[in-house]
Amino acid sequence: MKNDPKETSFVDHLVELRERLIHSIIFLFILFVISYFFSEKIYSFLVNPYADAVKESNLDRRLIFTALQETFLTYLKVSFFTAFFFTSPYILMQVWKFIAPGLYDHEKSAIMPYLIITPILFLLGGMLVYYLVMPLAIKFFLSFESSALETSLPIQLEAKVNEYLSLVMKLIFAFGLSFQLPVVLSLLARIKVVDSKFLKEKRKYVVVMIFAAAAILTPPDPITQIGLAIPLLILYELSIISVKLIEKKLKENNA
Repeated sequence: MKNDPKETSFVDHLVELRERLIHSIIFLFILFVISYFFSEKIYSFLVNPYADAVKESNLDRRLIFTALQETFLTYLKVSFFTAFFFTSPYILMQVWKFIAPGLYDHEKSAIMPYLIITPILFLLGGMLVYYLVMPLAIKFFLSFESSALETSLPIQLEAKVNEYLSLVMKLIFAFGLSFQLPVVLSLLARIKVVDSKFLKEKRKYVVVMIFAAAAILTPPDPITQIGLAIPLLILYELSIISVKLIEKKLKENNA
């Protein structure tokens, strides 16, 4: 009895997918091990915005841990986040190699720019957090400290090692994922789910949704919320321009 060619092809695709997943996991694990040896320096890099804000305010502060395993687990998280960040381009490349053989040339040329711009936009979001939002947010939170002259007891910040990392990573992922807005809207425009006219008409609703999302994704302070909302509004306007260009190109191709 001969095997069904379609069934054989499906099995071959599953085998290829498994191999690419295994390669990605191995690559992630190798980078995780390497990252752990530099985890203290990486964490120190992430702490720099807090350290600089404390120095500018002439404060003597430290980071504390209240559980024996806390710092160790924090360094493991740092190592994993670092490894995942640097593995992401490799994973995207594996995904591309898996789906590319089944695409036409014009489909390949349409998808390739998104694979390139996605990590770039995520990186830009992370840089905005690190160099602008975090310093402003930290200074804002430090402003709530008070001395014994103002209150019955002094109120001082003693940030925990794991809580600081959680805050930084939450902001980086929130901004990085939010910066994918142009990619998502451009893809939706290519499959004709949305168009520039629709995006313009729904602009006022989008503004409300963006500020609501910023309030949910960021800590409850106006600095980080505005810091996320304003770039998203700019990206939304850029998305409208991008969708217009896509519509023009599609019309030219159909002409």
